[in-house]
Amino acid sequence: MERVPILYDDECRFCRASLGLLLIWDRKRLLRPVAIQSEEGARLLAEIPEDERLESAHAVFPGEPGVVSGGAVAAPVLRLLPAGAPLADLAVRIPRTTDRGYRWVADNRGSLSRLVPQGLKDRADALVRERAE
Repeated sequence: MERVPILYDDECRFCRASLGLLLIWDRKRLLRPVAIQSEEGARLLAEIPEDERLESAHAVFPGEPGVVSGGAVAAPVLRLLPAGAPLADLAVRIPRTTDRGYRWVADNRGSLSRLVPQGLKDRADALVRERAE
């Protein structure tokens, strides 16, 4: 299976830490981190206005049209992860709640970042760099 580009805000330590946790879970290495601010990020997100790109994470699924953003990313990404299907099913059953939860986290990522231990942030940064290659 072709790796799925997961687009994230490279300037947000909370975003990188969250992505790092997903990458730890992703033992099959199906997710590929791509910074929204990169040339590849700009190309993959061409359909999204530039001033809206950093408002959420995004994914581009091979063989599927378009970009998936925000809370809508949860279910298809979770389906790729070991034992993620039950959580993906839940996200599909309660899409408004999933999206509201995602939106709350995204809107408060600066404050939430202070709760993430520095060691986890450092480990996540290293893993994001490694898997981006």
